[in-house]
Amino acid sequence: MGVRRGWGLVAALASLLWLGGCETSSKLGDLLQSKKSDDPLTTASVSGPAPDPGTPGTPGAGPGGEAAAPGLYGSDLYDDLNMGKKYYRLGNYGLAERSFRRSVEQHPRDAESWIGLAASYDQLKRFDLADRAYDQAVGIVGPTPEVLNNRGYSYMLRGDYARARSTLLKAQAQDPANPYVQNNLDLLAKSARKGKAIQ
Repeated sequence: MGVRRGWGLVAALASLLWLGGCETSSKLGDLLQSKKSDDPLTTASVSGPAPDPGTPGTPGAGPGGEAAAPGLYGSDLYDDLNMGKKYYRLGNYGLAERSFRRSVEQHPRDAESWIGLAASYDQLKRFDLADRAYDQAVGIVGPTPEVLNNRGYSYMLRGDYARARSTLLKAQAQDPANPYVQNNLDLLAKSARKGKAIQ
């Protein structure tokens, strides 16, 4: 019992550090990791494969129907946040949007869920809704390099190269060594030369 509480405290402190924006979060990268390794939406590397969701549509239950252990939000492989990530990586942006939307309804202060919702809206070409979701994420964690990178990519999808460049340069100023920001700046230059929005 004492060991579980100790780990819960460690996990809670780690979560607070992430929300404080102290470091580049691998959780944001996990959220947007794509099945394609060169996807410019990816914001950080992830160390392992995506979990198998078992039976979709059964949040809180494992493949055998057993209830998941209670813990910090996002620790259940079958909650709306993790199912949204899974659907996003599979390219099913409609189901990803639905999962992330349920996630922000249940946990309105979870920046990771808002970023996932924004990225899903970007893929569905609902940029008005993506802007609202990005604003919510910024209101929670501030204009972190990850949020700025994703928002810059969103502007590229729209063909708004001036705003994309400005936003990506802000992200690069905060984290000059971030390879995902640099990848998006390179993609932006390539797209601008071709004169069309990225697909």
